[in-house]
Amino acid sequence: MVAQGDGIYIPPFRLAQMKKEIQDKTSIEYQKLSWEALKKSINGLINKVSVNNISVLILEIFYENLVRGRGLFARSMMKAQSSSTTFTNVYAALLAIVNTKMPEIGELVVKRLILSFRKAYSRNDKAGCYSSLQFIAHLLNQQVIGIVVGLQIAALLLEHPTDDSVEMAVSFITECGALLYDLQPKGFNRIFDRFRAILHEGEIDKRVQYTIESLFELRKKSFVSHPPIRSGLDLVELDDQITHEDINLDSKLDPEDSLNYFHADENFEENEEKYKIIREEILGEDVIQELEGKKNRGTGELESEDEEEGGADTDQPTEAPSNQNENKILDNTETDLINLRRTIYLTIMSSMDFEECAHKLLKIKFPPGQEKELCNMLIECCCQEKTYLRFYGLLGQRFCDLDRVYREGFEECFAGQYATIHRLDTNKLRNVAKFFAHLLHSDGLPWTIMEYIRLNEEDTTSSGRIFIKIIFQELAEYLGLPKLNDRLQDPIMQPYYSNLLPRDSPQNTRFAINFFTYIGLGGLTEGLREHLKNAPQRMLEQQQRKLESESDSDSSDSDSSSDSSSSSSSSDSSSSDSESEEDRKRKRTRR
Repeated sequence: MVAQGDGIYIPPFRLAQMKKEIQDKTSIEYQKLSWEALKKSINGLINKVSVNNISVLILEIFYENLVRGRGLFARSMMKAQSSSTTFTNVYAALLAIVNTKMPEIGELVVKRLILSFRKAYSRNDKAGCYSSLQFIAHLLNQQVIGIVVGLQIAALLLEHPTDDSVEMAVSFITECGALLYDLQPKGFNRIFDRFRAILHEGEIDKRVQYTIESLFELRKKSFVSHPPIRSGLDLVELDDQITHEDINLDSKLDPEDSLNYFHADENFEENEEKYKIIREEILGEDVIQELEGKKNRGTGELESEDEEEGGADTDQPTEAPSNQNENKILDNTETDLINLRRTIYLTIMSSMDFEECAHKLLKIKFPPGQEKELCNMLIECCCQEKTYLRFYGLLGQRFCDLDRVYREGFEECFAGQYATIHRLDTNKLRNVAKFFAHLLHSDGLPWTIMEYIRLNEEDTTSSGRIFIKIIFQELAEYLGLPKLNDRLQDPIMQPYYSNLLPRDSPQNTRFAINFFTYIGLGGLTEGLREHLKNAPQRMLEQQQRKLESESDSDSSDSDSSSDSSSSSSSSDSSSSDSESEEDRKRKRTRR
């Protein structure tokens, strides 16, 4: 039997069944399956943690083999925190509890966190620095990290002040300022002296100066609105706290990345038994029995559900009662729709990767015509993220490739989002634009949707222009400028690009050229520039054709008038000749 490799989603009931089928508990296949189960369990528990359930979930976390999965635990913690920074204080409290029983795990997370901050700072990654600083600040509040690290970070950010570094320093001190004031008042005062000097220099932006002033106001109020540890998260006794004082920003740190991956263990069973002893010391026999019973019940329910689904597929359909639709109740409160949207949201948020999420979403039975709700919820979840996550683009691409219904749903969503793009703030607008750019470059959506974009001064707003800019910059990054230009020059698709690359009037053409040049994609406007360059010559040719047509009509009129005059003159001459002959005859008769 060959075990499934990393990155392939295996349903929990199937994973448990595969483990039962293997008789040799020391085989590599069994160890791989145990590793996969451990990874999914740790990730699921960390994603579910909150202020209300942290005291319950910590028991389930200790039930898992954290010694073997300490790399998985550290990675899941940092990934969950960077994805939702609003719950940073909860993750810090969770790590503080684990650190009291297993300080090696707390030390590993601290090392990786400081290395992550160093890397983000050296790369000028503001989002990465911000999430790392938030986590470090709350770990300082929980006294998992030494106070020296906080002072080093503040000194580093304020040594050469820029708008971004000062803003991050203000955010950092806002979170951990109360603790710094209590434990290191001299260092705390020096930090605020530096803030005051930066204000007097006046070289930073006004907006950042206002944030510094608000920090001084917060200091006057003794950080009442930002206590070190909020109620419900003060779960570690002072005597049990373990602080890693020997780690600072200048230390040589080993992230131990090899712990993130599977390695065969020759003493697998022996190490598992050792952790059972550790687990029993931490939790106690009663808690362990309760957790084991809960896990067995959950696995049994999953297996029974799978058997029912399999039986429903193989059994012959039964005849429905004749009066099935007689008493059907219509729900006009849209309760079913709200429940459907809630189910989709929870499924997306609880999935580890896009393949697992797609697998779960395909199991949901959508009512006829409600497939578009999946598209809407996917876009809304993408909007709510602090930064764009490629997870959503890959998930949308997967559904576009699976069924034409979802592709048409995303096309309608694109038209609706572009029509109402002015209602979104900058962060949501950027996420939506990057999402649709991913679908376009991966051919999940057809490029015919470009017909909805009218690039001219009258039909675009500032938000719409930002939306178009982000889409095309992302497409240029994914495809490259030459390939993107070839796509836009495709003669078959020109009717769909007529509004995006307008040629109807020189004013609109010039506006499109200036727009693409301003966003750094002037290479896409060569055709428009050639069209605009030849516009005066075309206008002159049109005027000449118009004059020629008018002259031809005038000449035809003159020819007809000359013919009529010649005919009249000839008739006059013939009449005069006849009259002269009669006069001659009369004269002869008189004679």
